[in-house]
Amino acid sequence: MLIPEIARYEVRRELLRADKRPGIARLDALKALPAYEPITTSAMLKAAEFRSTALKMGKPSAADAALDADLILAAQVAELSGKGHDAVIATTNLRHLSWFAPAKLWRDIRAS
Repeated sequence: MLIPEIARYEVRRELLRADKRPGIARLDALKALPAYEPITTSAMLKAAEFRSTALKMGKPSAADAALDADLILAAQVAELSGKGHDAVIATTNLRHLSWFAPAKLWRDIRAS
């Protein structure tokens, strides 16, 4: 299992907002694990491409001025899949994530 950096960002901002310091400490400890996947420049370029495609399709995945974390996540997973990894996004919302990368409902994914 890989933990994408953008997912860590999403969780961290909510922990900070709620001032949950123990959760922040546990989240920080995950970065030391080999399962941590940092955001690369190529993933950000792919995310911009995905964003442009979604807008051209008339299906924006976030407000115009928003950082589109979902498409950054999709770009990271698409890059991993392109490198031969069996990568899938575990989510509760398949709506726009599955347009660009493999995605499944988290409850339908079994840990190996």
